[in-house]
Amino acid sequence: MIKSILVFTAVFLFLFFVSYSLHEFFIKNQDIILPFSLKKVYIFHLVFSLLICTNFQIFSTVDKIFEQLGFIYLGTILLKLMLFSLIFYTSIFATETLEFTARLSLFIPMIVFLLTEAIFIAKILKKKQ
Repeated sequence: MIKSILVFTAVFLFLFFVSYSLHEFFIKNQDIILPFSLKKVYIFHLVFSLLICTNFQIFSTVDKIFEQLGFIYLGTILLKLMLFSLIFYTSIFATETLEFTARLSLFIPMIVFLLTEAIFIAKILKKKQ
């Protein structure tokens, strides 16, 4: 279990550094100004995805909870979206419209971390079956 948690941490940190660096490089090269901190968006997704995967790895050892992990994961995705909206409310919803590049800059980290998180959760759920 500790090995799995270390793998989650390493993969998510690697994703954070690589995708954030590439994204920031592209944004600066194009002289795009975002109404939010890109780094904070990536850190939010890093921390939340790492927490989800770590908790699911721990909860997968409890037989009573394991049966419901799929449904719990759907709830955590909803919670993640709600917390993200709450935390970044002023920078996302304060302006009348976000430019396409700003919307894309919010979408990219979400997809990168959500796909990786879903792969890890699927592996956790398959292990027990």
